[in-house]
Amino acid sequence: QVQLVESGGGSVHPGGSLRLSCAASGLTFNTYSMAWFRRTPGKEREFVAGINRRGSLQFYADSVKGRYAISRDNTKNTLYLEMNNLNVEDTAVYYCAAARDFTAVGGIWPSTAMNSWGKGIQVTVSS
Repeated sequence: QVQLVESGGGSVHPGGSLRLSCAASGLTFNTYSMAWFRRTPGKEREFVAGINRRGSLQFYADSVKGRYAISRDNTKNTLYLEMNNLNVEDTAVYYCAAARDFTAVGGIWPSTAMNSWGKGIQVTVSS
């Protein structure tokens, strides 16, 4: 049974930084593309960042490009999201997601392509 457990969320001031982690178990981690999504109240879950199986390709939503960095450690079965220069619009519940046999086309990562999801973790940016 695949389990994805997020950690590292919390509250920060605008301009601050956080690092999210996602510990994966029950899967052969290096055979899955991995991604981060987020959801704010009243909105659909949206793609934030994705990374291919080897960690050699990263994809970002325009809203976070240049501020966020996704990475993975296949020896530790862990996915990361470094978030810098956070602003209030980044406030959301962040979800880790895993997709087997998935390759992003045109940089598109549909949530329907994800096979497994974490429970999510709250990130709050406020002054």
